[in-house]
Amino acid sequence: MQQNEPMVGTPNLEEAINYQPLTLTPETALVDVIARMSQTPFSSCDLGAPPQASSDSETEAFRPTCALIMQDQEILGILTERDIVRFAAAGMDCDRITAADVMAHPVKTLPLADFKDIFAVMFLFRRYRIRHLPILDDQNKLVGITEPSSLRRVLRPANLLKLRRVSEVMSQSVIHAPPHCSVLSLAQLMAKHRVSCVVIVEPAPDDGLKPIGIVTERDIVQFQAMQFDIGRIMATEVMSSPLFLLNPGDSLWSAHQEMQRRRVRRLVVSWNWGQDLGIVTQTSLLKVFDPLEMYGIIETLQQTIQQLETEKESYWRHQDAEVS
Repeated sequence: MQQNEPMVGTPNLEEAINYQPLTLTPETALVDVIARMSQTPFSSCDLGAPPQASSDSETEAFRPTCALIMQDQEILGILTERDIVRFAAAGMDCDRITAADVMAHPVKTLPLADFKDIFAVMFLFRRYRIRHLPILDDQNKLVGITEPSSLRRVLRPANLLKLRRVSEVMSQSVIHAPPHCSVLSLAQLMAKHRVSCVVIVEPAPDDGLKPIGIVTERDIVQFQAMQFDIGRIMATEVMSSPLFLLNPGDSLWSAHQEMQRRRVRRLVVSWNWGQDLGIVTQTSLLKVFDPLEMYGIIETLQQTIQQLETEKESYWRHQDAEVS
């Protein structure tokens, strides 16, 4: 990468829109919604095979993370992976429930004409605590949908991310569980704490914890689609393993590259020999592009430059005094 590349290139926001989102009718059975959301071009999980990277490591572009519930081209509601986890945790009978019974509504949308400023879109994600934003044309017809993962793909963040550390954006509110936990208990933990994953750990020396795997919302959707008895499946049978672990001192650029290379949406952070754990997600990476965050960075850089200029002037005055 050339040194004179802009800190953040102008992104092509059209590339951040999924123009073929999953759309279903209100009468669709919830079990069918789950089946459609779990569809990917790859095999999702083989319980007879050794634990490998699970569905969270599949190509993001082919994985619907939500379903828009529509009728007569009008968006009535939305169902997300987090909703599916909540239903699984509650033990709901998905065969007898329709999308209309459980969809979230109303749905926050954005006109295509206003889809010009990536910072404004990130502000909407943060303000409404959402991860999916349908885009409508001037006739209020659905154009597509955008989400944090698609925004991250169109940003050119190299230089800015190289300036920031994992420790600055990681979450230390990590929900973890032992390997012998059932997948049902993991779904209940995700629903209770409103998190997208549970880290599977085992004891380590000095009262530490060794992260050995991870189970995500996406995995729960897959298991529900396959109609597994998640009360009988243990975490060790289905977790993504082995884990790639970040250190708090790693740059966010490294985290960004590893997410792209491994095609995952989150990475575990571990330090102090496992006594401390953290999580970095795609949403975490987008925090560095928050206007307030960027203002703070620019202000800090300006102060540093001013300090260096002052020190340089002081040095040359001292040199001139010695010469004279």
